[in-house]
Amino acid sequence: MNIKDIIEQKLSEVILNVYQLKDIKLEVQENKTEFEGDFTIVTFPLVKQLKKNPESIGVELGEALTETELFESFNVVKGFLNVKVKNQLFIDNFRSVNKNFSIVEKKNATVMVEYSSPNTNKPLHLGHIRNNLLGFSVAQILKEAGYDVIKTQIINDRGIHICKSMLAWEKFGNGTTPETTHTKGDKFVGNYYVEFDKNYKKEIAGLVEQGMGEEQAKKEAPLMKEAQKMLLDWENGDDAVRTLWAEMNAWVYKGFNETYKRLGVDFDQVQYESNTYILGKDLIQAGLDKGVLYQKEDGSVWCDLTDEGLDQKLLLRSDGTSVYMTQDLGTAVERFKQNNIQKLIYTVGNEQDYHFQVLFKVLKKLGYEWADQLFHLSYGMVELPEGKMKSREGTVVDADDLMQEMYETAKSKAQELGKLESLSEKDKEASYETVGLGALKYFMLKVDPKKKMLFNPAESIDFNGNTGPFIQYTYARIQSLLSKAGALQSEIADIELNQSEKELIMQLANFKTTVAKSAETLSPALVANYVYDLVKTYNSFYQNNPILNQEDENVKQFRLTISDITAKTIRKSLELLGIGTVNRM
Repeated sequence: MNIKDIIEQKLSEVILNVYQLKDIKLEVQENKTEFEGDFTIVTFPLVKQLKKNPESIGVELGEALTETELFESFNVVKGFLNVKVKNQLFIDNFRSVNKNFSIVEKKNATVMVEYSSPNTNKPLHLGHIRNNLLGFSVAQILKEAGYDVIKTQIINDRGIHICKSMLAWEKFGNGTTPETTHTKGDKFVGNYYVEFDKNYKKEIAGLVEQGMGEEQAKKEAPLMKEAQKMLLDWENGDDAVRTLWAEMNAWVYKGFNETYKRLGVDFDQVQYESNTYILGKDLIQAGLDKGVLYQKEDGSVWCDLTDEGLDQKLLLRSDGTSVYMTQDLGTAVERFKQNNIQKLIYTVGNEQDYHFQVLFKVLKKLGYEWADQLFHLSYGMVELPEGKMKSREGTVVDADDLMQEMYETAKSKAQELGKLESLSEKDKEASYETVGLGALKYFMLKVDPKKKMLFNPAESIDFNGNTGPFIQYTYARIQSLLSKAGALQSEIADIELNQSEKELIMQLANFKTTVAKSAETLSPALVANYVYDLVKTYNSFYQNNPILNQEDENVKQFRLTISDITAKTIRKSLELLGIGTVNRM
């Protein structure tokens, strides 16, 4: 419990004793004014109930609070009650923070987090980076908040888009492979998706020149007809098509796994759409039998959601084939069947907001009570200073290229500063990687997920300001301090604290509260901005308080211990964001 919570609890007790008012919570804020006091209590909400002016309420509460063991003095300014907390409360609170830092109270509940879920016809790009970092970080934060977590993805490994890459490779690949061309597997396959599009456009242009309308030309182009035939062959289990499909997907998965490894994300389960696309049809039939769904004359099946403020939604085509919604229904049911989960979070961009509204409401109509425990972690798109990414033409911001760029930038920055010269080449490389990717991850995660964001690589790697390297640098500085200090005393002595020490204790005590709030709101931005504030508070403390040359041994040991727990809190906060630390920068 942090000091603010302790004060709020004591304040409620005092209000009950003085005014016989139950369950009253007054706002308690850290005091940022020039008036003396550690915290400010806002008394205005009591004015109406007590029919007294705020100043007299402030005086009455202040007198009652200073009679307790927690408070030293008070003053009232225009109805705002400023209270000075006894030094011992800060010391005891710090001991508690230090002792309980590694303790995680288990929630006895399991949450499944879905993220990434790419298509196998192109490599991962900048948008996937935000998705993966967000999903992975939310999973880490939920674990730290006491939940059991299952990280999962569903790979879109079938459909017309996959057949386009396959067909283009058959026609233009000349038997080459990722190995023979020294190309990463996902990029190799992605190149053929672009190649298909290029040749398809040529065919359309040729047909239009011959007098055909553009829409008709798109349907009649030989390449598209061949791709559609290939999809049909795949669905009918054609051996040659299935063999090629399995081989090309294997190339892609190998490439994806390299990207995931470098990005530092992983999964506990992986599902494939080729296995799940047939799921859901039996649910549709059950929904028809119950009268929850209805069938049109052409045989298609729909769900009427007009009473829910939405429209009518197609769930099965007239020819009996499924749509995305069909398989998503089946996949959700399958996940709850196979896993003992209490919540399922889908990390998907905000362009799919409507899809998930419909999915959750249809599941609820079909009688699945756990539909209330489904959540769409909707996030905004990522843009670069140059503008939006383009997809089909092969001009997307590639995830691997971006990670390499961040590594190179970190390397040139480090060489410029020249502080790693004594390290081995291997250690230098590891440092560039940790700092470069830390910059990328922190910049992505410090923004509220719901907001659209502009990613600026140059700004992200700045060693000053709200950036990953600034936070990593403070951690490295503390490691240097602790290595010079040697072993720390196990006991924390009672010392008289100054203002900067109190502020640092209050920040450290807020860590677990921040994690809990971040888990509740599914926003890693809260942890990112917390650790930035912590680092700023520590730097202020560090600059204003001698540590190694402090003459009073108890004060010196206290300042070393608070530095140590600050470093642990920085490292843990960065871990929750998927970011590593270095001991030298």
